[in-house]
Order: sequence, then structure tokens, then C-alpha cells
Amino acid sequence: MQPTLVILAAGMASRYGSMKQVQGFGPSNETIMEYSIYDAIQAGFGKVVFIIREEFLDMFKESFGKKLEGRVAVDYVFQALDSFVGNRAIPEERKKPWGTAHAVLCCKGKVNEPFAVINADDFYGRDGFVKAYHFLTEQVSDTNYAIIGYELKKTLSDNGSVSRGVCNVDADGNLVDINERTKIYRNDKGIITYEDENGLHEVSEDASVSMNFFAFSPNFINQAETYFGEFLDAEINNPKGEFFIPLVVDKVVKTGTGHVKVIPTSSQWFGVTYKEDAPDVQASIDKLVADGSYPGNLWA
Repeated sequence: MQPTLVILAAGMASRYGSMKQVQGFGPSNETIMEYSIYDAIQAGFGKVVFIIREEFLDMFKESFGKKLEGRVAVDYVFQALDSFVGNRAIPEERKKPWGTAHAVLCCKGKVNEPFAVINADDFYGRDGFVKAYHFLTEQVSDTNYAIIGYELKKTLSDNGSVSRGVCNVDADGNLVDINERTKIYRNDKGIITYEDENGLHEVSEDASVSMNFFAFSPNFINQAETYFGEFLDAEINNPKGEFFIPLVVDKVVKTGTGHVKVIPTSSQWFGVTYKEDAPDVQASIDKLVADGSYPGNLWA
């Protein structure tokens, strides 16, 4: 069975200030996610599932569905605030989605095969998709998942702090734990640091970080459902609380219900966390097209 690529595209793009998922950067106006889809198809993935807000369905079908017709199967999943919350009352001040693990949970019943998860607005590089494909077709199980791990120094923005899941990995390449760091940047001395309530902390440039590129069996969706209930019991009244995929992954590891392999890639990540990142993304894609890594029109 060919694995599926699940794309997280329901975010509100609050820091970027627009629907960055559909901004064109390629020479034929390709979006970042189109390069990911192209790489996934080349690697052997057989289906793409977009997780979106329902009001974006027509736009996504028009922008992407027609291009992908005949190339790969396509489906859509809606992430809504009331999905999987049961009879709990959602506070009026809660406006944004519950987070990435909730988005994956919304795939329940739609994704029944091994799958990879990526962000819509990140460029991951072909190597990551090849490695994810091989893991999903050869090693994945209900107790064996994977993270495609990127070198921290290759995932920073020059235009502000970033959030990264910093991975602690054992000698066999298995995840020990993952810590979500929400304010990572290179300081004026060139040292990579992160901020939390206890101040500034240095972190290694070569640390392996999660860029929300995961490889799961469908059982992960059930794990997410279990832990989402626990999350809501504790955080439903916190308007900024988010149910991140790394939170579930960390639970799986610490409870001993599964193992997570961290598969390293040396690929250079880039993305549009901030509007000011756009020119750098444009230049990076121009260079990849110029050196023949991608055609001038992905879907010609």
C-alpha cells in the first residue's frame, strides 16, 4: 500500500498575516507545498490529504485539485473547533484551531494507511520524502513511528524567533524526549538560544529538531484522540493552549507505548514564518530551479 502525505494547512497564519499557504514562489507560480507534493510523488506517495478549514475548500480545489488530477489521489479534511471535543463547552474567546495534533485527529476515518505529516508552508527537501517513504513502506508499525530530523542551524529565520521541537536522541537514533521551544534565535554573538520563563538557554547548532515532518501508522490517530481528551480537560479554558503533535509523540515515548526513530536529513529547510522571509524563499527556489533540481513548471 502506498503511503499518504497529510498536509497541515488549516492554520490562521497569524504571524505571517495572510494565507501564506497559497502564495506562489516558483517560476510558474508554484507554492511551497507544491514542491513538497512533487517530491512526495517522486518518492512514491500515492495520496495527498489537505487539512484545511471548510471555508477554504473551493479555493484549494481550484488551486491544487486540478493540477494534481491524474497524478496522485487527493482528499480534504476539515479542522473545526468543535471536532472531537465531545460535550465540552468551547470558551467564546477561543478563536484559533486546537493545534497540529488535533488536525491529525480530524483525519480519523479518512486516513487508514501509513502516512507522513508536513506543514504546508515549509520546504523540506527531497531527501526527507525519500526517507519517509522508505520508513513507511518498510519499518512503520503501530508501535514504531519516525521523525525526519533537521539540523537546528539549518532551520532558523533571519527575521525573528522560531518554534522548534528539540529532540533528545539516544545512541541508536531513538527519541528519548522532545521539547517544544517557542522562541529560538541566533543572538548578537552568533549563539543559538531559546527563551522560556526561566530566561535564556544555549542550544547546540547541530541539535536535531522536528519541523513537523512525521511518519506514522494510522494508530497514531487513535493515540491523538486519547491524549486530546486529556489535553482538553486541562487546557480548554486556556485560549493559547495548543495540542501539538510533539506532545503526543513525547507521551507515546514516555509511556512506553511506542518507539520513535529520529531519521536525520542534511537538507536545508526554509519557509515563510514571517513576511520578511519571502525574498529568501524566492531566491532559494530560483536557485533550485536554475541548477536543475526542479523543472520550471512542476506540472507541465
